[in-house]
Amino acid sequence: MFEARRTRPMRIVLASSEAVPFSKTGGLADVTGALAKSLDQLGHDVVLIVPDYYLLRQSAKGLPPIYDTGLKLTLTMNGRPITCSVNWSTLPGTQVRVLLVRQPDFFDRRQLYQEHGHGYVDNCERFCFFSRVIPEICRRMVLRPDVIHCNDWQTGLVPALIHSQYAGSPGFENTATVMTLHNMAYQGRFWHLDMPLTGMDWRYFNFHHMEAWGDLNLLKTGIAFADQITTVSPTYAKEICTSDGGYGLEGLLNHRRNDLVGILNGIDDDVWNPEKDSLLPSPYSAATRSTGKPKCKAHLQERLKLPVRQDVPVLGMVSRMADQKGFDLVMGSAERLLKQDLQLVFLGTGDPHYEGQLKELAQRYPQKVAAEIGFDESLAHQIEGGSDIFLMPSRFEPCGLNQMYSLRYGTVPVVRKVGGLADSVTNLNGDPASLNAATGFVFTDYQRDVFAQTVERAVETYRNKPVWDRLVQNGMAQDWSWNRSASRYVDVYQRAHGRMAARNAENRC
Repeated sequence: MFEARRTRPMRIVLASSEAVPFSKTGGLADVTGALAKSLDQLGHDVVLIVPDYYLLRQSAKGLPPIYDTGLKLTLTMNGRPITCSVNWSTLPGTQVRVLLVRQPDFFDRRQLYQEHGHGYVDNCERFCFFSRVIPEICRRMVLRPDVIHCNDWQTGLVPALIHSQYAGSPGFENTATVMTLHNMAYQGRFWHLDMPLTGMDWRYFNFHHMEAWGDLNLLKTGIAFADQITTVSPTYAKEICTSDGGYGLEGLLNHRRNDLVGILNGIDDDVWNPEKDSLLPSPYSAATRSTGKPKCKAHLQERLKLPVRQDVPVLGMVSRMADQKGFDLVMGSAERLLKQDLQLVFLGTGDPHYEGQLKELAQRYPQKVAAEIGFDESLAHQIEGGSDIFLMPSRFEPCGLNQMYSLRYGTVPVVRKVGGLADSVTNLNGDPASLNAATGFVFTDYQRDVFAQTVERAVETYRNKPVWDRLVQNGMAQDWSWNRSASRYVDVYQRAHGRMAARNAENRC
């Protein structure tokens, strides 16, 4: 059970390697920005700390003004001094202060983590530096955080630093740490001789703390030291405690199971709201869907040069093009699905193999398939608003956001029963009573025939207007706002404080 929440506002530092609107490669950025905004709306004092990807933000549009705080910090990294400055801004529409760590050698890159499919060779040094700067910023700017909330391996070192080097120091007497695991497949594994970059004593390079299978593992470090651990859906919290989902860390996660909580992500209802979405040609609500959504569908078909037909179901997919997202199922089923009267639209980037296959498919079926390789925010919104069905046949999916966007936009999702997809989409099965709660179509076995059969079932149901309308209504009635999720995070912060206080009391004995 969660403890009762304290009434006084908390001082919360959110640490992340990316956050909308300042930087983004995926869902982590959306989650961090939206959580900060919701915590601010709940009355808490929130500071967001992120790297300053200066070159990338120069081409970004709509960013708030960014200023120099005047603070400069120098850390010794493996025997050499590295200096950074700290810029500041605010999260649009909030009182959240954003601190951006400016270190040109580390963060003035063409991408955040990798280029041409290969991670930067100095990623360990880059994000150890970022993690080590975070408590120093807290100290020098007298933030006195109640909680430092870290996200993924890029900030996994922070709980270790707070637990060891900063424990009991002025400004950190009451600081608890929370570690959120967004995707166990990415752990920040580096060779053991990178250990000096962490600034931690070699005695922590052991099976219980920072070492995994002979490597330095920064995600394991965060799991081992944080006062509380969260992940992004209840089902994923169970999956990562198994050999299939834990990626070698399931033993530690089972050991800390009492401190592990799955909290389903929410969506930013100001950004993903069909009733006030300025990127849609005709915004609509649940009440006006019957007139607004067909206009969005026609606009999408025109934009992608497909025949404008209301009678044909449009199946959309906005995704990283990778095995994790089920593209082997999609491409393996494409010929079978295209025998039906339907249209497929794709947006995203990823594995060059899948990018090439999609381009070829669109060339062979120009009346049925459109594939945009790249990312376009307006097209992403228009696919959600103009599609009838949304495909998410993921091999694994810690949470997923697009299925929530789809439900919000009256676009019925087809998903695999994993992670957050299992927690957010209710299957329409053969039982007529299931229509009372159903919001989409769910399959379990990761097989192309099973996926294809599920899509065919969705297409068949699309032609049954009363049933389809009920599915859409059920989905649009769901509440996926961040208010629900943010309140649960505050409860976790309280639990973290309780564990931190107990640990401090034990250390004084």
